[in-house]
Amino acid sequence: MRRLEYSIDLRSLRIFRLFRLARMLKLLRYGRAVDHFRMAFITIRTELTLFLITCAFVIYLASVGIYYFERVAQPETFGSVFDCMWWAVATLTTVGYGDVYPVTAGGKVFTTLILFIGLGIIAVPAGLISSALSEVWREEAEADKRFTEGD
Repeated sequence: MRRLEYSIDLRSLRIFRLFRLARMLKLLRYGRAVDHFRMAFITIRTELTLFLITCAFVIYLASVGIYYFERVAQPETFGSVFDCMWWAVATLTTVGYGDVYPVTAGGKVFTTLILFIGLGIIAVPAGLISSALSEVWREEAEADKRFTEGD
């Protein structure tokens, strides 16, 4: 059977990609809110950096801990510390997919402790960000008040 080939040059239709840019320009309406978030993150960048370093360390410790408890019982799942990192990330972020879980008593107790640490890992950045946003909004309100009183 003979195959027909057609050659159509559609490169000229790339001009329509500019409409994507126009859609992105709609985000400028939210410029003030984005600026608030930017200022909040600038305010807490040191704390967030320290927190992320701490999280990486806790993930490593959790991986080593679960490896210690589960490597003999489940060598195919917890065969190395790096294999255990999937479990550590899923557990510490409180996602807990359920595809990897401990079966030994020590592993279950260790997992319970790690779950409580995971709650803090979620709560700490949320508290830092909300506190920084509150501070940014308070400072903006004070600046607006000074501006209106100056009239």
